[in-house]
Amino acid sequence: MDGDIRKNGSGYNDPTAYAAIKNIDKDVDTERFHKLLDTIFNICELSGFHLEERIVLKDLKTGKVWR
Repeated sequence: MDGDIRKNGSGYNDPTAYAAIKNIDKDVDTERFHKLLDTIFNICELSGFHLEERIVLKDLKTGKVWR
């Protein structure tokens, strides 16, 4: 297999498995983002600051922009 996650072990397209894998990736990325955001808020609170504006972050791994 050439590493294409759209294909199964036999080399045939497998859209159901591909969709499931992509959903797992989204869940992991969302979890990573929320852990980071919680950490940022905790640092602000511990340091005596309050975040006033929106945070915009870009995930260097996926390229997704979180607003």
